Amino acid sequence: MNRKKETYDRYAVGERIQKQRQSLGISQEALAEKIDRATKYCSDIERGICGMSVETMLAFAEYLKMSLDYMMYGIEPDCGEIKIKEFPEPVLSLERTEINRLLDQCESRQITYVLRMLELFIEATSQDMEGK
Repeated sequence: MNRKKETYDRYAVGERIQKQRQSLGISQEALAEKIDRATKYCSDIERGICGMSVETMLAFAEYLKMSLDYMMYGIEPDCGEIKIKEFPEPVLSLERTEINRLLDQCESRQITYVLRMLELFIEATSQDMEGK
């Protein structure tokens, strides 16, 4: 059994990317240039012809101001129902220790991805917190 399982619906992802790009008034050429990809590649992604790397997903999400949940799965964040639990300092210290342990297992390329995802997460949740 050697079948490749699709991890996401490329056609739906492409439609969401295209819709967001168009709503921002950005051409495919401008988007491709901004995220350092070929225009044809961006077009193929929008049409669901091909998948994309994590780097490309992050580039689309960052430039188009889309959450990864929405881009990949169509899940819109419901900011009204987000409950942020405050942790006491000793628990935060343990969490940081766990994060460091996980990062120690990563290659430098993986750490770069983690940092970019963390930046996007902080930016997205900072906007949520400002709206409250």
